[in-house]
Amino acid sequence: MLRSCRAVRGQECPRHVTMESTEIREATLGEIAVVFLKLGTIAFGGPAAHLAMMEDEFVRRKRWLTQADFLDRLAAANLIPGPNSTEVAIFIGKLKRGWRGLIVGGCCFIIPAALIVSAIAWAYVRFGSLPQAQHVLYAIKPAVVAIIVQALVRLGRSGVRTALLGVIAASAVALSLVGVSPILVLLIAGASSAGAIGMRGRLPGAGALSAPKLVGMAVAAAGAAATIPVGLWRMFLSFMKIGSVVFGSGYVLLAFLQAEFVERLHWLTERQLLDAVAVGQFTPGPLSATATFIGFVLAGWRGAVVATIGIFLPGFILVALSEPVIPRLRKSPVFAAALDGVIAGSLALMAVVTWQLGRASIVDWTTLAIAGVSLIALLRFQVNSAWLILGATIVGLCLR
Repeated sequence: MLRSCRAVRGQECPRHVTMESTEIREATLGEIAVVFLKLGTIAFGGPAAHLAMMEDEFVRRKRWLTQADFLDRLAAANLIPGPNSTEVAIFIGKLKRGWRGLIVGGCCFIIPAALIVSAIAWAYVRFGSLPQAQHVLYAIKPAVVAIIVQALVRLGRSGVRTALLGVIAASAVALSLVGVSPILVLLIAGASSAGAIGMRGRLPGAGALSAPKLVGMAVAAAGAAATIPVGLWRMFLSFMKIGSVVFGSGYVLLAFLQAEFVERLHWLTERQLLDAVAVGQFTPGPLSATATFIGFVLAGWRGAVVATIGIFLPGFILVALSEPVIPRLRKSPVFAAALDGVIAGSLALMAVVTWQLGRASIVDWTTLAIAGVSLIALLRFQVNSAWLILGATIVGLCLR
């Protein structure tokens, strides 16, 4: 089946024209389930690494979608609240198999992390401490940096294809480094790109500017209160509220969890919250699986299930509502330009995360060697990222 650039049919779009002759393969629900279960099991390193693995798997290897389709979904995921990599997985499932694909893709990416985190939470509750995994992470993180760099190189060729988009991407990097919030960076990037074609007035998509207001409402609603008894329904509402308004990295999620469960509800201690975030960082899959850990600590297996559903459900709903709109937006020159700007901004944010992760991960000659060998294996021999993660894990165990 040939998938042309329907969204910009009749318009000149170099990024899409180059993909029109590429044969896009269909996927069964079973294939979607297997691939996302695999990714959910090996996707260490946070959202940037997850997105790099997805691009490698679905664009280059399986050819389930074009790079343009992937970048459009990445931009949309960055503009709605919730875990970006999980929402891209949901977008891809919806694109390939409709509503059933949406559910299967998202759930299969989430379930491995939720099960792993639940098992760690069980050990935490039983023994009162976290298992030590530093030696494995020591070797995995440099390999993850190499995976992200490879994805940035490939995505940058399509997503930053003009001098204007290059300037927007560079500006987005600068804004991010000085502390501007990710959603504001993306809105500025989109507005700048749209403004360059003479549309500097109001954009129909500018409603996203209300996101800070939503965050403010959530913080205001989380005012001081006495300790509230732990309840499953209350837990579900708390996590669903957080999943509906949180933008940005896992550190932004930490701020919301702190305000809700430590300061407002008094269900967790500071140490328990930091342990929960640590588990989300050294396990594969989405960082929002931190919610699963908190749910288990508070209310056992039922709490883990309720917390997981609560934190991820808004993402499913928002993707379902926004996915049909993307092709229509691409038909508008203004929105097409705005979306291109958001894509450039998204890649810039990804580059900043890569730099930060690289500084924290490549700390000596051993980690530099792991990163270098991994990058050569990816760029020269096109090794699958799953094998790199496995190999890094073995190296880490041997170094112990």
